[in-house]
Amino acid sequence: MIPVWLKNKYILTACFFAVWMLFFDTRDVITTHFRQRGELNRLQESKAYYQQEIEKTRKELEQLRSDPKVLEKYAREKYRMKKDNEDLFVISEISIQ
Repeated sequence: MIPVWLKNKYILTACFFAVWMLFFDTRDVITTHFRQRGELNRLQESKAYYQQEIEKTRKELEQLRSDPKVLEKYAREKYRMKKDNEDLFVISEISIQ
């Protein structure tokens, strides 16, 4: 004897749809939840890394603004600037493999 609620086509369709959406669909609830949780963890790690980089850059900027010697060193190393009475020689290493 089959219960009456199992003979109802609407309940059967709703149950089939629920099972399909939970387990078999490409955007199923379970897999999507774990995928989004992993992406959230990666984004939080990335956020922490970039916050550290921002803090490091802020400290470097504060040093550049406050100390002229650091500013001169930065300009010479980064932008290859020189004084008027100096010659600049750029030596680059060539790696042979």
